[in-house]
Amino acid sequence: MIIAIAGDHGGFALKQKIREHLVQKGIKVVDLGTDSEESVDYPQFGRACAVAVASGKAERGIVVCGTGIGISIAANKVPGIRCALCTSVEMAELARKHNDANILAMGGRITSTEDAVKITDAWLDTEFEGGRHKRRVDMLDSM
Repeated sequence: MIIAIAGDHGGFALKQKIREHLVQKGIKVVDLGTDSEESVDYPQFGRACAVAVASGKAERGIVVCGTGIGISIAANKVPGIRCALCTSVEMAELARKHNDANILAMGGRITSTEDAVKITDAWLDTEFEGGRHKRRVDMLDSM
């Protein structure tokens, strides 16, 4: 599996920890920046990750900004992206099961490293249920 990962300055530290965790799990990571805590604009990084996923260069993506809100909005502007801001393991599982979320968003200022690792693992390990949810996901993709 290839995971694209990106974040702004507010998500930089958490992005680095998530990247390290993914690499330790043997997952190939494409880090699209940012590379420091110097102020940058989150829309650029949300878009970069979303384009990588939408184009097939990565199977899934993870985006991180201060709250996760702005960067998730940016990622969701790209057709074919279903980015879900998750603050708990249950949200991550349901984002995959019911919405086939292909990008996970988190907030570096509101999510601890320990929680982010658990959320990431739940999101990676959960499969889309399909069934009645597929019709709704298809509706999202056609909007």
